[in-house]
Amino acid sequence: MTGLSKTIMLIGAIVFVIGFMMNFIHLGKLPGDIIIKKGNTTFYFPVVTSILLSVLLSVVFFIIGRFR
Repeated sequence: MTGLSKTIMLIGAIVFVIGFMMNFIHLGKLPGDIIIKKGNTTFYFPVVTSILLSVLLSVVFFIIGRFR
């Protein structure tokens, strides 16, 4: 297989695993996420969720870079 097909298969597997894990990990409702409700308006800023996703994506891209 060529390098492009391996990369596409790896990205597909990563998306599949992330989608599967989203059923069990309730991202967006972690302690530290900011939710402000006033009247009919809700402001939501996922601070901890953003940090967690950043760390996970950094690890994934580091691993992908090691295999290239």
